Amino acid sequence: MSILIKNAMILRDLKFIKSDVLIDGNIIKKTGEIKDYADYIIDAKCNLLIPGFVNTHAHVAMTGFKGLLDDTVLSDFLEKSGDLDSSRTDNGIYNSSLLGMYEMINSGITTFVDLYYSEDIIQRAAEKTGIRAYLAWAVLDDEYTTQKGSPVKNAEHFITMDHPENVTPMIGVQGIYVSSDETYMKVLDLSKKYNVMMHTHLSETRKEVYDTVKRYGERPVEHLNKINFLSDKLIAAHCVWVTINEIKMLSKNNVKVSWNSVSNAKLASGGNAPIPEMLNNNINVSIGTDSSGSNNSLDMFQEMKFSLLSINNERWDPSIIKSNDVFKMATLNGYSALNLNGGIIEPGSIADLIIIDRRAVNMIPGNDFIKNIVFSGNPSNVLYVIVNGKILKENGRLNNFNPDEFIDAEFL
Repeated sequence: MSILIKNAMILRDLKFIKSDVLIDGNIIKKTGEIKDYADYIIDAKCNLLIPGFVNTHAHVAMTGFKGLLDDTVLSDFLEKSGDLDSSRTDNGIYNSSLLGMYEMINSGITTFVDLYYSEDIIQRAAEKTGIRAYLAWAVLDDEYTTQKGSPVKNAEHFITMDHPENVTPMIGVQGIYVSSDETYMKVLDLSKKYNVMMHTHLSETRKEVYDTVKRYGERPVEHLNKINFLSDKLIAAHCVWVTINEIKMLSKNNVKVSWNSVSNAKLASGGNAPIPEMLNNNINVSIGTDSSGSNNSLDMFQEMKFSLLSINNERWDPSIIKSNDVFKMATLNGYSALNLNGGIIEPGSIADLIIIDRRAVNMIPGNDFIKNIVFSGNPSNVLYVIVNGKILKENGRLNNFNPDEFIDAEFL
């Protein structure tokens, strides 16, 4: 289907200009003043047209854990979530995933990176909703897993399955606290064999760092660098407790970092990731929500604002990270981390776009649209969500979402 978006204010180099946009199939075909015929026409009426948000770290199947893991430290969180994981049903995983994807679409997230087991079930939910999903099957040592069978074999089986157009397989590592060097090397081998990206938790807590030093005599990033696991195919989530030396190791190996500020604060990780130092060392930093167990929301507006305010407050400097910086992290940096041809509105880019209502009361006045989005915006401002050239949210309403189907659904 072709879609013509008329009279929009489109984002170009972090500035907004008036333009039409023609989508042909799943690609942006034209921008500027357009008089071509299209199957579907949206009059944007000077609303804001921006690239869809990219959530680079999630566990979408844990959406059903919302409210079950609050007020607890990470060690207890992991134990409790592990207990829940061990008794889950396929139906619970599917319903949780479906609900989480609808929540992400509603807030303008068009692409997400997931880390979990049962990604084959999560893939079915992604195919139904139409969201762009990068699904990393979580691998850890056999002795720690709640999965049936070998996590490594499960991951390889998932990678070699058939996948719908909107799903890209990845391989993940749960973390250094449950994964031996042998497991990391098996993951690296599969990444190379099938040319898929990798995803992992890394240096999320001080305890993780101290335990790793006790075990190996090295910090987590130092150890993964020593065994040659770090690479440009890796997206590392959290990286809260990394040193300048480790930041340089991440940069040298072109590792991408997913910043999960709300989750880190909720679990009281004890500080923010050293984002300014990462940016100064040319690391691609994007933004992740983590799970509804450790965040309770899959809302990129909330994530951008909290990320910006939390680190500026921590550094006693309201300008060390700016609104343009976090907006770029939520959009262009996410696309770049996934080698996805998007994040900019120009011919040839993928048609993953959202339209934001600039006439909403919280978006007036329009002195600076990006600042409005970052500081004032919320999911109710998202009028349209287009993923891969398909409309998933229209006139402020999610397509195919019926809340009655979820009220008494099984989520565990």
